[in-house]
Amino acid sequence: MPQTIPWHEDDTLWETWGPVMFSRQRWEGTPAEVDDIISLLDIRPGMRVLDLGCGVGRHSLELARRGFHVTGVDRTGKYLEQARENARAEGLEIEFVQEDMRVFSRQDAFDAVINMFTSFSYFEDPEEDRQVVVNVHRSLKTGGIFVLETSSKEVLARVFRERDWSEEDGIIWLQERKVSQNWGWMWNRWIMLKGNERIEREISHRLYSATEIVALLKGCGFTAVDVYGGLDGSPYDHTARRTVAVARK
Repeated sequence: MPQTIPWHEDDTLWETWGPVMFSRQRWEGTPAEVDDIISLLDIRPGMRVLDLGCGVGRHSLELARRGFHVTGVDRTGKYLEQARENARAEGLEIEFVQEDMRVFSRQDAFDAVINMFTSFSYFEDPEEDRQVVVNVHRSLKTGGIFVLETSSKEVLARVFRERDWSEEDGIIWLQERKVSQNWGWMWNRWIMLKGNERIEREISHRLYSATEIVALLKGCGFTAVDVYGGLDGSPYDHTARRTVAVARK
């Protein structure tokens, strides 16, 4: 029997769920997110930024509009085709690279690296998470900065919902979640209802606490790590909405 590939390497999953993950509402919120990224990292136009796990290029496009030199990396070819098409339509010069984040590395090339929208911790072997961080550290210039935006164990524990749903543009997205491995792993079942069509998939990923994220980043060579409760730089406390780790090489 053929070996089943990991869910995160299945291009059909990303292509199918792209319309709900990158919804109109999420696109509309991108400029404000980039405002916060620029302020939080204190980066300036002309700097080189790596958008790691760039997807369809939401942040890559907006950063390029602001005058940054952007490289976007993702493993999903269809996403990169869409990103390139949008860049061409606007006359933006962005380098898009189809590569796995466990492999991509470019020595001392970037002033900043961003990893947004929980594009991390999909791999069953935690050493592969570590390899991603090592690659990021290697790719940053001395003094460069890395922002990892995700949701930690403690934030998820506060807001956890076993079942949830949303609807936009005639598509209904149902989600079921279960936590396992002592709050170390999250299993999700996604169901999409679109007209008479029903699509179901399962995905899962590792859960980190903020303390574990800091330890991982420092263990891979980052000298200073701060954690915030959002891209706006809000405190990482009981009110945190997200987990935003900012690490400096």
